[in-house]
Amino acid sequence: MRLRFLGQFLHMPLAALAAFEGLVFVAAMFLAAMLRLGTLTPTTFQGSQSGLWVCAAVFSLGTLTALAALGLYSPRQRSDLPGLIVRLAVAVAASFVLAAALFYEVPSLKVGRGILALSAFFAFCSVLVTRAFLSQVVDEGAFRRRVLVFGAGQRSLAIASLRRRADRRGFTVVGYVQAQDEVIAAPKRQVLGANPGMRELCSEHRIDEIVVAMEDRRRGFPIAELLECRFAGIDITELLTFLERETGRVAIDVLNPSWLIFGEGFRRNPLRLLTARGLDLLASLMILMVSLPAMLLTALAIKFEDGWNAPVLYRQARIGLGGAAFNVLKFRSMRTDAESAGQAQWAQAKDPRATRVGNVIRKLRVDELPQIFNVVRGDMSFVGPRPERPEFVAKLAERIPYYVERHCVKPGITGWAQLCYPYGSSERDSLEKLQYDLYYIKNNSLLFDLAILVQTVEVVLMGKGAR
Repeated sequence: MRLRFLGQFLHMPLAALAAFEGLVFVAAMFLAAMLRLGTLTPTTFQGSQSGLWVCAAVFSLGTLTALAALGLYSPRQRSDLPGLIVRLAVAVAASFVLAAALFYEVPSLKVGRGILALSAFFAFCSVLVTRAFLSQVVDEGAFRRRVLVFGAGQRSLAIASLRRRADRRGFTVVGYVQAQDEVIAAPKRQVLGANPGMRELCSEHRIDEIVVAMEDRRRGFPIAELLECRFAGIDITELLTFLERETGRVAIDVLNPSWLIFGEGFRRNPLRLLTARGLDLLASLMILMVSLPAMLLTALAIKFEDGWNAPVLYRQARIGLGGAAFNVLKFRSMRTDAESAGQAQWAQAKDPRATRVGNVIRKLRVDELPQIFNVVRGDMSFVGPRPERPEFVAKLAERIPYYVERHCVKPGITGWAQLCYPYGSSERDSLEKLQYDLYYIKNNSLLFDLAILVQTVEVVLMGKGAR
């Protein structure tokens, strides 16, 4: 089962884990206070006992945010034990620093460094023990929804062909039901027959949800049987909606225009535009203040390597909102003659055109920082589809359906596709990333943008997808 939160569908087990660990973090601060002070009475605690509740809640919320930023509540997280320890240590350390700064600035929330340090230690140990225990004793399959797919033709392959473990984490396909006059394309061992009694079938296999994936609904659509199942408490879901929910993307291979026209989402009202612009300006100011030293050092490093007459910034035409072209700004990471032949080229892994400084700043994503000025100027947003070059857009729009729809919002420095899919350097990659872009455009909101910005921390710190 999944819970919709911040524009994303969350697995209930992960949501329950986050809620449990949030309570554990609150308890960690109370335990730390007891060990340091011996009691929790207002006369011994700085402020009051109610003040300790506030401090504990702030610490818990900050730690949960840090864990989410490092991908520890993501269904796509596959870290082994050493990877978990590193991510957890970074998250708890970040939470400790932020909480210490906040408690210092707000005297009414003042907590001693000893209490805060003990709280961080207990939080680290509790998460490590909890996750190690759950990995050994909890059967993940017990939380999956049991799904029956009505339709065994080509459209059903959109479910059968899902390969990523994260995409299949929330459900188990019990079987496929062949619709009238349908040629079977689904795995034959899972086909349960040609339109058997749906209600009895659902009772026999304990079905939680029926996904309608038949080829032609104008022929043999079992309205009466599906209604009977629906009134019996079984969810009935259309294929595209199911795939969107489970995979976090819009499946183009089974997409039809009516789903886009009549479906929910794709809202761009004035309030949404205002909040997006406000977030862009606020985030630009904050990141510019923090990153200014790194930007100055990067400029000096480029000059030292290539000479004082070499350009620091690289300007390149990209396609933005409404198909309009603009010049994106980046720190130059390639040789000045990288495209001397005049032909646009995709970036490659270990690109031979990159300079020594360029390899470093691209790995750390520092080369993207000048795009902050594109955001301030209004050419880009912080969150949105990645802007592509005009030469690539012209070719991709001819070959990929719905590609131009990604230009109905401003391009972004980071985005849902950048989080969910590695760096795209081919037509196939562009098709895959477009599906995530369409999901973002459909579900975009201020809270979804904030969630993406938090999760971008993991991409930057762990170097995911950098080239």
